[in-house]
Amino acid sequence: MRNNVLLRTVVFTMILAACATSTTPTEAIVANQLTITSDAFASGQSIPAKYSCIGRNISPPLAWSAPPVGTQSFTLIMDDPDAPIGTWVHWVLYNIPLAKRDLQEDLPITGKNMDPNAIYVGKNSSGNIGYEGPCPPSGTHRYIFKLYALDATINLLPGASKEQILKEMDGHILAQGELVGTFSK
Repeated sequence: MRNNVLLRTVVFTMILAACATSTTPTEAIVANQLTITSDAFASGQSIPAKYSCIGRNISPPLAWSAPPVGTQSFTLIMDDPDAPIGTWVHWVLYNIPLAKRDLQEDLPITGKNMDPNAIYVGKNSSGNIGYEGPCPPSGTHRYIFKLYALDATINLLPGASKEQILKEMDGHILAQGELVGTFSK
């Protein structure tokens, strides 16, 4: 009888161990990632001048992979972490509809009303609503496009700040991804 209990314990322990290792940490991380790309530049490469303050200052085209089940909307934030006065916010988009998998070049400003299909545009660090292209005062800066898949929509009117949006996103991020471009004048 004692051997039978011991055998059951060993088998049960082996089953638990097998279940615990069936999903590696790498697989779990990959499952929560979005891939974000641009036809205008590759990750880690220079952003073309037309998307900057010395060019047309228009937003670049972006595309991303399918989100996890349960996603209700996307949020996109473009930052410059190398700005001399701290991270500079260049672009904030939220309540991007679930059906969207890309943003066109020179995306028009939308979300000025309560249209449920509109992409809401937030304030950048200059206090303006819309895209503000790379414009480093000196040197080469990194520009990080962060895309978040959320299990909700953000309950803020258009024109919200990055901080307000991040607060609303807390506890609702299902997956995220980033694309990094560089720029120097």
